[in-house]
Amino acid sequence: MRVMAFDYGTKRIGIAVTDPIQIIATGLDNVHPMHIVDYLKKYLQAEQVERFIVGEPKQMDNTPSQSAIHVRGFVNLLKKNFPEIPIEMLDERFTSKMASAVIAQSGMGKKARQNKELVDTVSAVILLQSWMQKF
Repeated sequence: MRVMAFDYGTKRIGIAVTDPIQIIATGLDNVHPMHIVDYLKKYLQAEQVERFIVGEPKQMDNTPSQSAIHVRGFVNLLKKNFPEIPIEMLDERFTSKMASAVIAQSGMGKKARQNKELVDTVSAVILLQSWMQKF
């Protein structure tokens, strides 16, 4: 079964997913928070997901960042709509900076590096890869 990761933002949620045997993490999509439940219901009709990984926003001193309250609301929404799927939180510090660096190293131009949707998706991939490396 797949594992799905989310880089939550109030404008966009970057989504990444593993392959069924959990070897490769791939960027899946960007979805507006208002549409995430419908998107996931449709996705879960076609694919099995064993767990959700949600980026936990923290400050440098390890305290929750200002956006943590929004992420907690998102986690509650996932729990309410998909109670059978466990949720793990994973520190997401630096994922956006790492995503921008990966995009820059890929040879894409400045316009691609400034594409917030691409950065959010790559951030979700980095988050998912971090989770996968724990095992």
